[in-house]
Amino acid sequence: MTGDNHISGGAQRDVIQAQSIGSVTFGGERARAPQQPYLQGPGRWPVARDWDALAAGAHRARPGEDGSKLPPYVARDVDGELRERVREAADAGGLVLVVGDSTAGKTRAAFEAVRELLPGYRVLAPPVGARLRPAPEVLEGRAGLRCVVWLDDLEQYLGPEGLEPEVLAEFVRLRVPVVATMRLKPYEAFSAADDGADVEGAAQSWAGLGARVLRVAEVVDLDRLWSERELSRAGDCDDPRIADAVAHHGTYGIAEYMAAGPVLLREWQRARRARGHARGAALVTAAVDLSRAGLRGPYSRGLLVEVHERCLADAGGPVLRPEGLEEAFAWASRVRLGVTSPLVPVGEGWWSAFDYLVDGAESAVPEWVREAALAHAADDAARGAVATSAYRGGALHVAEAAVRPLADKGDRRATYNLAVLLGKSGRTDEAEALYRDAHGRGHLDATNNLANLLAMSGRTEEAEALYRQAIDRGHLNATNNLAVLLARSGRTEEAETLYRQACDRGHLNATNNLAILLKQTGRAEEAEALYRQAHSRGHPNAAYNLAILLSQTGRTGEAEDLYRQAHDGGHPSAAYNHAILVESVGRTQEAETLYRQAHDRGQPNAAHNLALLLDRTGRAEEAEALRSQAADNPPDRPLTS
Repeated sequence: MTGDNHISGGAQRDVIQAQSIGSVTFGGERARAPQQPYLQGPGRWPVARDWDALAAGAHRARPGEDGSKLPPYVARDVDGELRERVREAADAGGLVLVVGDSTAGKTRAAFEAVRELLPGYRVLAPPVGARLRPAPEVLEGRAGLRCVVWLDDLEQYLGPEGLEPEVLAEFVRLRVPVVATMRLKPYEAFSAADDGADVEGAAQSWAGLGARVLRVAEVVDLDRLWSERELSRAGDCDDPRIADAVAHHGTYGIAEYMAAGPVLLREWQRARRARGHARGAALVTAAVDLSRAGLRGPYSRGLLVEVHERCLADAGGPVLRPEGLEEAFAWASRVRLGVTSPLVPVGEGWWSAFDYLVDGAESAVPEWVREAALAHAADDAARGAVATSAYRGGALHVAEAAVRPLADKGDRRATYNLAVLLGKSGRTDEAEALYRDAHGRGHLDATNNLANLLAMSGRTEEAEALYRQAIDRGHLNATNNLAVLLARSGRTEEAETLYRQACDRGHLNATNNLAILLKQTGRAEEAEALYRQAHSRGHPNAAYNLAILLSQTGRTGEAEDLYRQAHDGGHPSAAYNHAILVESVGRTQEAETLYRQAHDRGQPNAAHNLALLLDRTGRAEEAEALRSQAADNPPDRPLTS
């Protein structure tokens, strides 16, 4: 739903987040499994004071002159906050999550906090892929056992049978602290499934499960670039490794430099050229892209050999004069700077990609890699992870291929997911039938998404009835979605009531939407407060909407700052509105730059206004070329200037 706002230069729109088809739950119904081996023998679990940072997952640094595997810990600025969060979790239960880039020092900072504050606690560190649901029951049966749950790379534990919201709630009930780390990219991906993005309906989805866990986490952000205070503390350390990092880290963080991440990334990129190590680079690319495609490592030698052949061919093949296979594996697995290698060995004949390279890769994952990842997924959970990555990457046919066999077997969650995919692909009749099937079997997100689909096709009465069914069962997104539907049909008082209900329960889109409604009904002051609230919590459109309101009330300086933030965040119309604003105060050169940015982002009105500006500054030929573009792609509403 949108509400028009008019400012000089054209009609602008607030953006209401609503009625998007929800994200997906990839994975089958739960099945019983035997007792997990990691839960046996709590007396053998490590004690925090004696635990090893490398065992906890810290990145290796080059060996010290004394043979030490890790340098001394240099205090980070967030240590005080982190320790306070861990102390609170130890007292009352809860999840403490350290978020940052690969090699930012997340694991080491969390490890040091646990070892200092909880020295006598047993550390329960489940292996990747372990079922976490039985863990609270085991801990409850061990009276007097003080335990901390350690989940390094939390993204590998989110989803069905992992750290589900219900499992975390059990840990909290038992007052068991959970301390975890998570790389920034996966954190942002999982968080995007929450109600602050264009997703309005996946409370039980794979991504939605993770989003619900992250929503209640105590998050501590750790920057990969060290502050001046941190660098000063590092400079006071006499360890040669740290001294070297302080002297040479340049644009990289200290921990990043010591973990050799930038060195390996540059070497991998350079190796792709002719007469370099093209085959070795292709092996690394194979592992990196399989990981990005959602197939969790380690990978067998055979799989890497299979996938790397096409990676090598796509890079240029024989023209690159690739080395032999054994030489390629030797290059890819050779340890650099005494720290790590591009391919990290995990048992005999099994390999993983160094995670810094996974985060550093910028090209799109080829669809054929996604297909290969799906073909080698060993179980429903692995297929689910591949499908989730494919869905996020727009490879909907791969996601459909992963989930359809489960739907055909009658899996309720898979039926819902397939409906999401079909709706996303424009096959709405098929999607509706599947939503109705899942709705009839009690899938609450299917009820909400079916209502979304009906509302978008004009069947508002049935949509309203379904939204109310979902609301009666506690579905928060349905509350916001019904409010949108009612506001569109002119029932603003009912809409406001529902928005307030959802806003009071923390729904971010409802906060933004309520602000728009209040602004439209003349309550600008209250609307501004809600926009600020939504913006402070990271709503993707609140900065843009607030900027419009401020510009209309003459607060142009703050409006400009917000337009810049919205533009940097990817809002398609922010640069256009900013251009209108600066042009109105005579800053024509800056306005021209902004109009061009808006035009490059596909804003349909930018060419027209830019042409008018060029006319006024004597560049008639360039203006006429832009008018031709505007004629071929006319704006969707009248413009004035």
